[in-house]
Amino acid sequence: MDELRLPARRLRSVYRTLLTGHGPQDWWPGDTPFEIMVGAVLTQNTAWSNVERAIANLKAQHALDPRAIVEAPPQRLAQWIRPSGYFNVKAQRLRSFCLWYREAGGLRKLSRRPTARLREALLAVHGVGPETADDILLYAFRRPVFVIDAYTRRIFARLGLIRGPEPYEVLRLGFERALGADTSLFNEYHALLVIHGKGMCRPRPRCGECALRRTCPSARANPGETRSSDSGR
Repeated sequence: MDELRLPARRLRSVYRTLLTGHGPQDWWPGDTPFEIMVGAVLTQNTAWSNVERAIANLKAQHALDPRAIVEAPPQRLAQWIRPSGYFNVKAQRLRSFCLWYREAGGLRKLSRRPTARLREALLAVHGVGPETADDILLYAFRRPVFVIDAYTRRIFARLGLIRGPEPYEVLRLGFERALGADTSLFNEYHALLVIHGKGMCRPRPRCGECALRRTCPSARANPGETRSSDSGR
């Protein structure tokens, strides 16, 4: 695997700028580690507001529990999480995750595993890819794992620090090497990248309003990009 060397001082400068511009995000929304895990599975390919509705449905049915999810009839589970989109697929994935979670001994036993072993186990669960696994590791298990998503790729490619299409693991390890193992930093950094990617560094960027514009080659090349009606990723 190729090694990516990122400038630590520049990464920390970007972080400070985003933190000043957006303020602390206090992520991840969820009352318990298990709720955070469920949210990480359901948030694939949908907006967080839809996930909140799905989780509210599970709570209303007293089903935000691994046993209840495993024992629920598949069609009923799918209807509960319908607001999250792709609900039949996600119902299968959520059930598979909960089966694994119970068989592995739940939060207490899983928390004893070293990060590398826990990550390997998560990636072996049906429907759990690297981004979902790392969301769970960072926010539910509080492990120092840097989450890579579409916003991370877009923002740092425009800043000229990465190309963008690098393999997930190359990017993750590059950020972790540069920043050191810092769970609190990774937690806040990922949240800031998401809010910035949604609001400013969109597919059609709002460079004129961006706090990073003075050090962003893309902003200098597109000074007229100030508004956008694009609300997607």
